[in-house]
Amino acid sequence: MHMNKQLWQGSGSFERKKAGRRGAVPVALAMAVGVIAMDALVSPAASAAPRQSAIQQGLNALVRTDGVPAALASFTGPDGRERTYTAGVGDLATGAKVPQDGQVRIGSNTKAFTAVVVLQLAGEGKIDLDASVDTYLKGMVHGDGIDGNAIKVRQLLQHTSGLPNYSKYLSDDIRYYQPRDLLDLALQHKADFGPGEKWAYSNTNYLVAGLIVEKVTGHALPVEIDQRVIQRIGLRHTYFPHPGELAIRERHPEGYYQDSPGAPLVDATQWDPSWAWSAGQMVSTDSDLNRFYSELLKPGHLLKQEQFDQMRSGVDADYPFPAGAKYGLGLVSTPLSCGGVYWGHGGSMTGYETRGGVTEDGRAFNIAVTTQPGPEAQKHMDQIVDAALCG
Repeated sequence: MHMNKQLWQGSGSFERKKAGRRGAVPVALAMAVGVIAMDALVSPAASAAPRQSAIQQGLNALVRTDGVPAALASFTGPDGRERTYTAGVGDLATGAKVPQDGQVRIGSNTKAFTAVVVLQLAGEGKIDLDASVDTYLKGMVHGDGIDGNAIKVRQLLQHTSGLPNYSKYLSDDIRYYQPRDLLDLALQHKADFGPGEKWAYSNTNYLVAGLIVEKVTGHALPVEIDQRVIQRIGLRHTYFPHPGELAIRERHPEGYYQDSPGAPLVDATQWDPSWAWSAGQMVSTDSDLNRFYSELLKPGHLLKQEQFDQMRSGVDADYPFPAGAKYGLGLVSTPLSCGGVYWGHGGSMTGYETRGGVTEDGRAFNIAVTTQPGPEAQKHMDQIVDAALCG
């Protein structure tokens, strides 16, 4: 199978690829759902309404106004009660409903999982965050302006290494990629800047971090993520796809690709996500993401206090993160309109986009849509997250 490709240059957290399967038959949206204007969602009248109404109306607006096929969300309150929401159609070909809390590809939320494993190993004395990449991958990360002896592990996790983003240079072929294939591709290109000079998102950072985990532990990265994170905190619907695994395992809405605004939506649910590996390959649900980030915010549950504090120490980050966001070690803090911040990451893979996070007082909210929306719809998703966590 051959696939054309388009990437959001310079924003590797939210990569975009053009994909097709089973002939890629064009489909159209035809939905009769309620809608509320996005400015009303965050108005005083809306904020005074019950939380469920605001969230549901926000999802309806994403479908009706922004044209996403489906939206689904999960809110967990400080009391542990969960509420789930859906809007739109789960399968445009059959008209099937959106499954409650269905599985989606979570894209760069995977980076937070990878970072947790690296930080756990740091807490065990097996990785030094201020050691060079060459300490663990001797001679592997070198090229034009690229010196693995000058790049610190910490800089990988915080996107300050200057490593070029391999995602920009992927071919159009849909195939299985070995992590070393991706690294070799990155190393064909010049460094973006010197280590520590500035912040710039690059999937290559987390590719190298994943290789360090495998070198240090002697185990495959997916095994370490499964044992150290997924099983440890009981994420029942989260997994790292096996090599060659194209389908999503459990109930899920279909994911769609749209070449440009107004273009036909193409089913892109089944495809090989191996090109994203430690930077974005995982599958989960909104409620599992809520649980993951909630557990992450409790020192001692996933990380020791020292590593937890370092993970939350952030630098200024720009698009595609909202204004005021700071990028820590695989964890992003985003200001809330009601004061304070929420902690999460967000992610994008062909067919799906996720946003959300958790607050210090135990509120958690994640939202997913079944296509990769443009900047305006992304802003609307961020507004829904803000309204849910401030409600």
